[in-house]
Amino acid sequence: MKKLVLIAIILLAAILRFYKLAEVPPSLYWDEASLGYNAYSILKTGHDEHGVFLPITNFAAFGDYKPPGYVYMTTPSIALLGLTELAVRFPSALFGMLTVFLTYLIAKKLFENDKVALFASFFLAISPWHLQMSRAAFEANLGLFFSTLAVFFFIKFSKNPYWLLLSALSFLAAMYTFTGQRLFVPLIALVLAIQLRRQIFSNLKIVLATTVICAILFWPLFRFVTATIEGKLRFNEVTIFKDLKPINDSVAYRQSDNFALYSSIIHNRRLFYLHDYLTHYFDAFNPTFLFISGDVNPRLSIQEIGQLYYFDIFLLPLGVYLLFAKKHKYRFLILGWLLISPLGPATARETPHALRMAHILPTFQLIGAFAIYRLYRSVKLRKMLAVLTVGIVTLSFFYYLHMYYIHYATHYSDQWQYGYKQAVKYVKDNYNNVDNVVVTKSLGRPYIYFLFYNQYDPTKFWRNSTVTKDEFFFIDVTRYDKFYFSDEPPDKLNLKGKTLFVTRPNTLPEDIQKTAIIKDPGQNEIFEISKKDYEK
Repeated sequence: MKKLVLIAIILLAAILRFYKLAEVPPSLYWDEASLGYNAYSILKTGHDEHGVFLPITNFAAFGDYKPPGYVYMTTPSIALLGLTELAVRFPSALFGMLTVFLTYLIAKKLFENDKVALFASFFLAISPWHLQMSRAAFEANLGLFFSTLAVFFFIKFSKNPYWLLLSALSFLAAMYTFTGQRLFVPLIALVLAIQLRRQIFSNLKIVLATTVICAILFWPLFRFVTATIEGKLRFNEVTIFKDLKPINDSVAYRQSDNFALYSSIIHNRRLFYLHDYLTHYFDAFNPTFLFISGDVNPRLSIQEIGQLYYFDIFLLPLGVYLLFAKKHKYRFLILGWLLISPLGPATARETPHALRMAHILPTFQLIGAFAIYRLYRSVKLRKMLAVLTVGIVTLSFFYYLHMYYIHYATHYSDQWQYGYKQAVKYVKDNYNNVDNVVVTKSLGRPYIYFLFYNQYDPTKFWRNSTVTKDEFFFIDVTRYDKFYFSDEPPDKLNLKGKTLFVTRPNTLPEDIQKTAIIKDPGQNEIFEISKKDYEK
């Protein structure tokens, strides 16, 4: 019976992650298109979109220097399904489903109870947070799978020391897949090592050998992150520690105190940075973020529901209380996992951030599962509790599904760069009849969509494209083939021959003939397509 329930949960997880995967969310956003095209380029040529052979530490892409993990994991699905939305999102959905199964395995190891394990896996299967990540090509979701797998192997290390190497390799895979894992992995490894310190000290030879192997494999990434401008770019772009406001505030306060000695202590800039850091840390547990409306970025939340369900408001504190009241063996591991998860993301300006904090899953589900199990065992009116629980969970879940599938795509299609696919199709149908195609950059990074949906030859692209890199090492493509990516007025582009324009509505002179309008699901105009013949 328990096996059948587990199979049903995994099947539910699969349906929720694969149903209409290519259609909802309503379009690929630019990072998804970039991951997909780079995987396609690797598959066809062994090089990335810029001609680099089998990158180990990063894919330059837009100058954001993406970790390589998701790109390489996408090449098999593109080989099978072609360069499509489904192929790009397939790894995230697949490994999201597998993370649900891993949650069952971890819960069973920690609690030694099938019912708790089933509850935990079910809660993750229907989690708004995890579903949102699993239905788009988010590197964070694949990174979460690898770090969760590593935790599982580490726990098994308590019974067999040779699992440690698999755990370490899984942690490495997580760091090569998502940047947020690079700060999380050392912290969770420390928490696990403290929990299993006896096994660590009893198997020092295996620990040492594993450390040496992982140090060798980690070295290329370490060198990239610490010794190159490109490697430091992402951290420097988002970190609060590059913000000058704490320094300016410190100087202003000290100046008002005539630079007295005590003022240099109580108004030290480091205290201002500490204040900012702690504020960002506790943002992770903001009730609005967790239970009301979720991440402010509509790509990471449907906005009408929190990262968790309302019923978690009751289950989470109860679960934490019961873990300590029952003096559960792994209480410090579970709570430690929960509390260290925001430590890395707190260094960033944007908090709370559902992706950067993805590794906090499935701690909420583990705690909630333990709470509901202990609650069910402790009350007398079990049937009434069961009916009430099923009713609340079902109502919450179906409200989420309704908002996600019925309203989300219409209300937030612009957040997913909806319209590019339709624009590419129109241009493709008319491509042989024009000499130039001018595309606006106002919606961001248009070139990648024309490469993706046209399945443009990667070798031809990197040999004939015009690529620029600014002082911040961000990469921009201004031209390839017949395409110009520019918002310059047409008369400044020196165009000759028949020209097709893909622009925002009402941005071109009236003498340029409008031929088509592309609208979003809410019937708002996104792109205006026009044409004009210029003298050759």
